[in-house]
Amino acid sequence: MNENAGPKRGPNPDVNPNSRTSPVSRGPRASRRNVLFGTAAAGAALFAAGCTSNESNDDKDAGTGQANVADDRPGKRVTIGFAGPQADHGWLNAINEQAKQRAKKYRDVTLEATEGSNDNAQQVGQIETLINKKVDVLVILPADGKALTQVGLKAMRAGIPVVNLDRVFASQQAYRCWIGGDNYGMGLNAGRYIGEKLKGKKNAKVVELAGIDNLELTRERTEGFDDALKNYPNIKKVARQAAEFTVESGQSKMAQLLRAEPKFDALWNHDDDQGVGAERAIRQAGRDDFLMVGGAGSRRVMDAIKADDSVIKATVLYPPTMAASAIDLARALGQGKGVGGLAEFEIPASMTLYSAVVTKANVEEYLPTGFK
Repeated sequence: MNENAGPKRGPNPDVNPNSRTSPVSRGPRASRRNVLFGTAAAGAALFAAGCTSNESNDDKDAGTGQANVADDRPGKRVTIGFAGPQADHGWLNAINEQAKQRAKKYRDVTLEATEGSNDNAQQVGQIETLINKKVDVLVILPADGKALTQVGLKAMRAGIPVVNLDRVFASQQAYRCWIGGDNYGMGLNAGRYIGEKLKGKKNAKVVELAGIDNLELTRERTEGFDDALKNYPNIKKVARQAAEFTVESGQSKMAQLLRAEPKFDALWNHDDDQGVGAERAIRQAGRDDFLMVGGAGSRRVMDAIKADDSVIKATVLYPPTMAASAIDLARALGQGKGVGGLAEFEIPASMTLYSAVVTKANVEEYLPTGFK
């Protein structure tokens, strides 16, 4: 695993996120309250494992001053409302499954999940239904953070804490805690991996297959990638194409890159689902003279990395396990508890997950987190 984490990113109340229907979302900008996790799996486990459950503050740990932190043992019953966009992509489907499976782990949690929608008005209506049901906590992955900010504010004003998952609301007043991925870190770690692989090659060339260009998340991934390559003066990015996070766009844009650049040494593809199309174009062109790094962490790509029989050598995670961690946070909020392993009595306001690089050396560790 790449041990060099990218800069910490946290929600910025002055930044309005873009609407998107693509698989992954923009990481919020820097915050001093941000917590950076080493891996997605460690992030999910932190809330549930290795903690001490307490019914009162009389049981404080003399060494840390901690008390009343969440663990796996049953406690106060909590009803969690979960609202996300329509699962029209592998990553989004994994988000839904991670949330549902995590909720089943706890005997004291009841999950009220909506069907999900990419229509802002419909998703607002679904969330308002959950508010009217008086759920104890809400976990919301908005189809459009800016458009759904008002319903987040409505929930908070109704006394229902909101865990804002990945696509950040436009106001910090609309949520109690944000948890999500690090788009800049994805690009940074993809660039570092490629840089280390090519650092001994003179005049090395790389190309980039990006996502939707009008999304902040895409710009952040490209920014991180470009910043990483600055550390390797022997490497030059010679071409970039923006796709649309779909198989069809990945195939057509990759075909354009292959025609424009008859020779290059590495490709970074922002998204493993659009990578299905990219791989088709590569096979059709009969090319195998470069290495490919994917993005997000699909099971298909992890299997290819393990087999080591194609150009795919790595993928940079944007872990859907963040949904499981969001359920952990919501349960802790509903029970009025803190997070094990931290000195603070309250859960943090912001948590950014680390974009680990999955390679043949560590793929077995991450296979269980790969989404279909």
